[in-house]
Amino acid sequence: MSKTADLLEEIAALKAMLIAADARDQRKDERIARLEKLVAAFKQAIFGRKSEKSDPDQFELALEDLETAMAVIHAEEDAEDRVANRPAKPRAANRGSLPKHLPRIEEVIEPDSMTCACGGCLHCIGEDISERLDIVPAQFRVIVTRRPKYACRSCTDGVTQASAPARLIPGGMPTEATVAHVLVSKYADHLPLYRQAQIYSRQGVDLDRSTLADWVGRAAFELRPVYDALMADLKLSTKLFMDETRAPVLDPGARKTKTGYFWALARDDRPWGGASPPGVVFTYAPGRGGQHAERILQGFGGILQVDGYAGYNRLIATDRIGPGIQLAYCWAHARRKLIEITRTGPAPIAEEGVALIRDLYAIEAEIRGRAPITRLAVQQDRCAPILDRLDDWLAHHRARASAKSPLGEALTYIAKYREGLGRFLTDGRVEIDNNSVERTIRPIALNRKNALFAGHDAGAENWAVIASLIETCKMNGVEPHAWLSATLTAIVQGHKQSQIHYLLPWSYAVTV
Repeated sequence: MSKTADLLEEIAALKAMLIAADARDQRKDERIARLEKLVAAFKQAIFGRKSEKSDPDQFELALEDLETAMAVIHAEEDAEDRVANRPAKPRAANRGSLPKHLPRIEEVIEPDSMTCACGGCLHCIGEDISERLDIVPAQFRVIVTRRPKYACRSCTDGVTQASAPARLIPGGMPTEATVAHVLVSKYADHLPLYRQAQIYSRQGVDLDRSTLADWVGRAAFELRPVYDALMADLKLSTKLFMDETRAPVLDPGARKTKTGYFWALARDDRPWGGASPPGVVFTYAPGRGGQHAERILQGFGGILQVDGYAGYNRLIATDRIGPGIQLAYCWAHARRKLIEITRTGPAPIAEEGVALIRDLYAIEAEIRGRAPITRLAVQQDRCAPILDRLDDWLAHHRARASAKSPLGEALTYIAKYREGLGRFLTDGRVEIDNNSVERTIRPIALNRKNALFAGHDAGAENWAVIASLIETCKMNGVEPHAWLSATLTAIVQGHKQSQIHYLLPWSYAVTV
């Protein structure tokens, strides 16, 4: 009877093992199916037709969610491996890198006993080292400034005391570093002031939004001379980029929003090895008319690379701006019109044009960073024949396509700006597109999606001042908070106006 009972127990145990195995297999199959769906969605997001993708920011969010979902499945597998004492599966992953400048806090984990099983003493023969990134949440601290008062015991000549240090906010509580943090959070990380106030409140620091706004306004006022110096420096260049983008602004009188525009004037000479540091200046204007570009560019004379907006034409139709402005146009905009046609179905003519422009971009990628004379020689030798073929393609199909069709409109656009599109064949400094300036205005588009851009024209003008300096920091590899903190401190301590150029971000990059 005992043997029968033992046998029944073993059978029950085997059944339980089989059921558990079946459950594991079922979970494994479910995970495989989930992974397959996620991988398919991931491939579609990356390699699918661009017409099926959302805007770039939403696209990044979609990838984040897909990668997070995959990580959950991998975590489930790793947890089962730990329970079953199976070795973890190696996974290819970009784990990032830890910069050398970050402080290291070392911890040494010793064995429970330093005595060998044989009774001898253990000695160190090596070690394994691993590094993990740790974060301490933003910590507020209070700087207490004491100014002792001294008096003489032998006379009554008065009291001696050190002068109070200058402050950005007279009688206020923030240090210049605190104000810099507020500026970076608002203008670089797109965190409105009321949300910053909520974050501070969780740390027990109660600050009204209006108080933070006062700090920002005073900082914008003090930084205005640096902004003006940046604008003046850029307009001394012989080649600049320009672009504009809309910015919804509240119209208090009408109780609705109106459409203002930010005009970006940028310099980036790195593709042709120029010595001038990169920079960008934003200027707010209530409209998009060419007169705003004319006002911004007063005193500039050189090559201006732009898109096909007709408002720029007045820059070369008058001599009121500066001597000899030449317009260079953007092949990215021309290509974009053709690509849009290819998305709607078979379009061999448009695809042929896209292929020719792609060949131009391939050559541009090869010569990026070389000297202008080298670039020009290559462009004239290799790009000129491609442009000749493109001209033949343009003339042939333009005569046959309806002017009102999407293809006809794209061909008309290229023909209209063909002279400026070919400007890079006459000057090695000219690039094939104006993507340099388009990258600088991406933060504007991001902020525009998050919320109403500005509550007033004056607020938009302040945005232009601070964002110009922050984006110029980024272009020069300068950490914006460090630069703002140091610059505001220098201004408060009486930095001379005649030496304001020493406060520009690229000068800070040299001194640190």
